[in-house]
Amino acid sequence: MTETWESDEKFVAMAAYIPDVIELPKAKQTDTKKLSKNQLKKLAKGKGKKKEKKEKPQWGDGSKKAKAKPKKTAPPKPEFVNTTPKGEMKDMSQPIADAYYPTAVEAAWQDWWEASGFYKGDPALALSKNSPDEKFIMVIPPPNVTGSLHLGHALTAAVEDTLTRWHRMKGHATLYVPGTDHAGIATQSVVEKMLMKTEGKNRHDLGREKFIEKVWEWKNEYGNRITTQLRSLGSSVDWSRERFTMDDMLSKAVVEAFNRFHEKGLLYRSNRLGNWSCALKSAISDIEVDYIDLEGRTYREVKTHKGNPKDPKGRYEFGTLTSFAYPVEDSDEKIIVATTRLETMLGDTAVAVHPEDSRYKHLHGKFVIHPFNGRRIPIVQDPVLVDMSFGTGAVKITPAHDPNDYECGKRHNLDFITILNQDGSINGNGSQFEGMMRYDARIAVEDALKDKDLYVGKEPNKMRLGICSRSGDILEPMITPQWYVNCNGMAKRATDAVRNGELKILPEEQEKTWFQWLDNIRDWCVSRQLWWGHQIPAWFATKNDETGVSKNDMAYNDRWIVARTEEDAYTKAMDKLGCSRDEVFLERDADVLDTWFSSGLFPFSVFGWPDETEDLKAFYPTSLLETGSDILFFWVARMVMMGLEMTDELPFHTVYLHAMVRDKDGRKMSKSLGNVVDPLEVIRGCELDALLNKLEQGNLPEKEIQKAKKDQTADFPDGIPECGSDALRFGLLAYTVQGRDINLDIKRVVGYRQFCNKLWNATKFALQFVSDFKPTPTQLDDLMSSGKMALRDKFMISRLMCGVQNVNKFFGAYSFGDAQHAAYSLWLHDLCDVYLELAKPVVKDDKDENKDSKWAAQATLWVTMEAGLRLLHPMMPFVTEELWQRLPGRGTLGKEESRSIMLASFPECNKAYVDAQAEASMEITMKVVGACRSLRSSYNIANKVSTHFFVHITGEKEQMLRNQLDDIKTLGKASALDINPDDASVPQSVGLIVIDDQTKVLMDLTGLINFDAEIKKLEKSLKNTLPAMTNLEKKMLAPGYEENVNDALKKANVEKLEGLKKKVADIEDGIKNLKKLAALEKK
Repeated sequence: MTETWESDEKFVAMAAYIPDVIELPKAKQTDTKKLSKNQLKKLAKGKGKKKEKKEKPQWGDGSKKAKAKPKKTAPPKPEFVNTTPKGEMKDMSQPIADAYYPTAVEAAWQDWWEASGFYKGDPALALSKNSPDEKFIMVIPPPNVTGSLHLGHALTAAVEDTLTRWHRMKGHATLYVPGTDHAGIATQSVVEKMLMKTEGKNRHDLGREKFIEKVWEWKNEYGNRITTQLRSLGSSVDWSRERFTMDDMLSKAVVEAFNRFHEKGLLYRSNRLGNWSCALKSAISDIEVDYIDLEGRTYREVKTHKGNPKDPKGRYEFGTLTSFAYPVEDSDEKIIVATTRLETMLGDTAVAVHPEDSRYKHLHGKFVIHPFNGRRIPIVQDPVLVDMSFGTGAVKITPAHDPNDYECGKRHNLDFITILNQDGSINGNGSQFEGMMRYDARIAVEDALKDKDLYVGKEPNKMRLGICSRSGDILEPMITPQWYVNCNGMAKRATDAVRNGELKILPEEQEKTWFQWLDNIRDWCVSRQLWWGHQIPAWFATKNDETGVSKNDMAYNDRWIVARTEEDAYTKAMDKLGCSRDEVFLERDADVLDTWFSSGLFPFSVFGWPDETEDLKAFYPTSLLETGSDILFFWVARMVMMGLEMTDELPFHTVYLHAMVRDKDGRKMSKSLGNVVDPLEVIRGCELDALLNKLEQGNLPEKEIQKAKKDQTADFPDGIPECGSDALRFGLLAYTVQGRDINLDIKRVVGYRQFCNKLWNATKFALQFVSDFKPTPTQLDDLMSSGKMALRDKFMISRLMCGVQNVNKFFGAYSFGDAQHAAYSLWLHDLCDVYLELAKPVVKDDKDENKDSKWAAQATLWVTMEAGLRLLHPMMPFVTEELWQRLPGRGTLGKEESRSIMLASFPECNKAYVDAQAEASMEITMKVVGACRSLRSSYNIANKVSTHFFVHITGEKEQMLRNQLDDIKTLGKASALDINPDDASVPQSVGLIVIDDQTKVLMDLTGLINFDAEIKKLEKSLKNTLPAMTNLEKKMLAPGYEENVNDALKKANVEKLEGLKKKVADIEDGIKNLKKLAALEKK
């Protein structure tokens, strides 16, 4: 410990010259090994290098060497077989295992909890609660049914289940609702790929009805992977209320919401420009668009195309501005225009110029001729769109494929010519380019323009590409008929709720993003051109003998009938058309609704809305929405808007957004990077070969596979060790700091597996001391009123109360990292490092005069372990249940005793039991103990050898020390400890540590150190170090060194030389000090 060494009067001079890091040359090598400052100080005290450790004597009696203990080898891990019948409680009569094995510990508990109904929400209990604060209701963010959970989901589960278990233990009416999302685009894509792979068919070969059957078959066979993972994570969700967004109950809610939107005039059908994914052959909403900024000419692979024959890798060119000329009608003149999307010129319906541009005034009212189809294209004047100073001042207008041109087209009543089919191929409006894919057409149009001598040139140009977040496809602006929801009013209510404090968003900095998006909201395109999903409840109505009426003709838009059922649609159509049912022909809209439409209803549809169910009355609105910040817009905003519009209530009062989970290098976890980790791989462990094989089975390019393999081999050379769910949850919570992204290093999670091991061993160790203890239902109060407690007992209970207070406070503030640390510190430091060691000699002493002290120590130990396990339970459910069930007294604590720790009350702080004086006394006691241990370590005193200490202390601290004299001797391994002795009784040969201006600790060194042996070792070290220093000096002074050696190496050599010089000085000072101590001892 640096502060201790720097306060040692006998070594302060040496320590003052020791750098933080110095270079130590290895034997017979020129490169060096770094030693820390602390390591070097140990070297100066004779500890030597690590490789010499086996030769190092431990001085204790001045003569004999301590025998080297044989190295313990870990016992082989026993093969575990779960013998507990499913749903039954684990047999706790068997002895506790010698070591902590996650698989064995976590087996059977989840099945028992679930079968016992501990997770089930009770509507009657919820309705009986008078305050919302006495209820905790939460719905899970429904993961896509297509996939499996990754570590981001595991963080969600850890946070949500921690809160749920905490509230349940606090006696609140609790419900945590599980569910999965039907994930329209993702699921349809997965099943289509499976069909093609297994049967060589696409969905059109099967037809809609048969294809939907296939999707349901797939869902029923493969859709339970997520529930398996959630159970492994210990999530205490009410499985009896598990929901799927395509269930009948939720589908009914979707139909009702669609109809209510329409009846309120918020939902309408319109033919307008929107985002079109050619890969999906579907429209997508604005917030499903990602953007890529190109600095100039860039080549990209396009998966929907066969490949560019002009590029060796088949890539297509983007980030260029291509100029070409339109010939003016009845003239030799040409107008030059430019575009980044050359193929769109096939749909041009105007060329715009600024009305004030003198270069084109003579062309006002004239036309240009399209070079491929001969279409007459008007030259229009548009001061809004055209910037005279940019380019030629003339702009080509494609109203059907560009948002700015779309507005220009509406201003000038231009034709809107769509040139693309749904798959991105050129349609019949594309002349000789019909049938080509859009970027192949781009190349062909350029060649054709060159042939007609209309091509002007091409240059790099910055541009932004819109990418479909679902498919990765480059999006096209396309005019298609879609259903839209006007969100303006709902968005205002959602922002008002945050501004007036009704809805709280945490962390608060996310409010800015909330306002920025909702204050500028656009109408929501809710229709998708898919088969899997909620089919839109709208029918196009015509009479049987009617002709010339098209569903895609906006003139007949009023023929669309929105209804709750087909029967309802017939009734409305008969009224609309003024005819009998037999004369009506209905055609249902083939499109489905955006997946987020049903997800937005999730907080109330899961309870049976629109029906007035008992669950809806008891559990809605919910308490909290916990999710990742990345879906604030996609899901959270829509839930708030739809909740307010459909139920006139906020669906929850608090939104807690956890940070994004990234890999240790800060990269987003994604399959494309090969850095996605399945929580089960951490829980159960995973061999390296299995990790690497998983990469092979994915869709990564070979180059990326090799890179990912290299990274994983470096990170997990022996695979991922089995950590268990508790360690994973505890480790993830440790990372949780509001507002920060989490760069997750799995190795740190593995470290928390060691904490589980410490918890197991500490409890196992403590159980032997309380095996005969008989606790009472009021054990804490009985202990505190007993009058038998020693100061150490009062300290432990006080620390327990403070820990309980902190964990409750941090859970309430969603500060999970702080809560985790508070519980961790209570167990590791206060209980294991301090109290267990202090209590050990007390509980081992069976003398009659020690009976009260032993009882108090046992009671303190039992109370602390029992409450400490309850404190940890929300974060670490499995190991705490296993250990709690093994505490003495189970089944004897009266009718109020809980069957499971998860039903026991969460610890509460009794401030009357907080003892500041006991904590202050223990603080100074532990400082003295720390000094004693440092002195023993510094002088390499063997554990079996007790030492004599002297403490000089002033003020009220003296009495504190005297009150805990036995505790100090126990922890400090002292044969004797004299407080404020006279100077004559203190030997001259002592080690010294100054704690503060009132306290210093001395240790008698007489007969404990073989100074001659220690000096010889330092002299040997000096002999080995001097040549390395001399050789380096010669190198640096050699001719040509300054000219021929690069700056980085020169800097490294300077630092190395300084380190070696300081090391030599330190060793010389160490030798001098040891000689001084040897002389003092001889006096």
